[in-house]
Amino acid sequence: MNNEFDELIDGIKSSGKCPRHVAIIMDGNGRWAGKRGLPRTEGHSAGVKAVRQVVEIASEVGVDFLTMYTFSVENWNRPKAEVASLMELLSRTTLAELNDLMNNNVRLIVTGRIDGLPAVRRKVLKSAIKKTSGNTGLTLNLALNYGGRTEIIDAVRAIGDDIQKGKVSPDQIDIEKFSSYLYTADLPDPDLLIRTSGEMRLSNFLIWQTSYTEMYITETLWPDFDKADFLEALNDYIKRDRRFGRVNTE
Repeated sequence: MNNEFDELIDGIKSSGKCPRHVAIIMDGNGRWAGKRGLPRTEGHSAGVKAVRQVVEIASEVGVDFLTMYTFSVENWNRPKAEVASLMELLSRTTLAELNDLMNNNVRLIVTGRIDGLPAVRRKVLKSAIKKTSGNTGLTLNLALNYGGRTEIIDAVRAIGDDIQKGKVSPDQIDIEKFSSYLYTADLPDPDLLIRTSGEMRLSNFLIWQTSYTEMYITETLWPDFDKADFLEALNDYIKRDRRFGRVNTE
């Protein structure tokens, strides 16, 4: 199996088509737990292993940015006990994985309405972000308290405020200018979006940024998603012809 991994990794690297930015909707934790007669929280805990494996392989093959849909604005509507467990898991995992992030030169950033997170959780995240800020390898972007529509509304409000202050005029607003007001202003749009558990929807995730993103849907539930699954997704991506609305005349 290691030889198979090595061949896939080498093939992706040598293709010259490795996606620069991969986004992932990590779906299926609850169903994974339910199939085993376990609480939903056990599924979330099991999903940490998948995160670790994907970060490791993404770094190895040369992905520059990895955005993971970690907690949406809609997730606050889940049972309070589950939300509290998710917040605790976030802090615990961040602390537990910090040394590995440093050793693997991974930079941690966060996208979303971070001020809406509990203060104690923000403190842990901000500390990890600061400690890894000088790392120059993979950028791991956690989408936390994030919603695509919320992001667009926040951008519109910020643009309106700048127009009122005379910092920008309406005729300056184009795609590039609007994008600069998004949470992801400093990131390239995702090249590849992976969704686990077989669901065929974006779920309010990066809805502006994924206009021309290639999608890869797998029936695998997130806790079962491993290195082989991630490499399979990357291998599928490098075989695609991305035309961005153009016609291939070759």
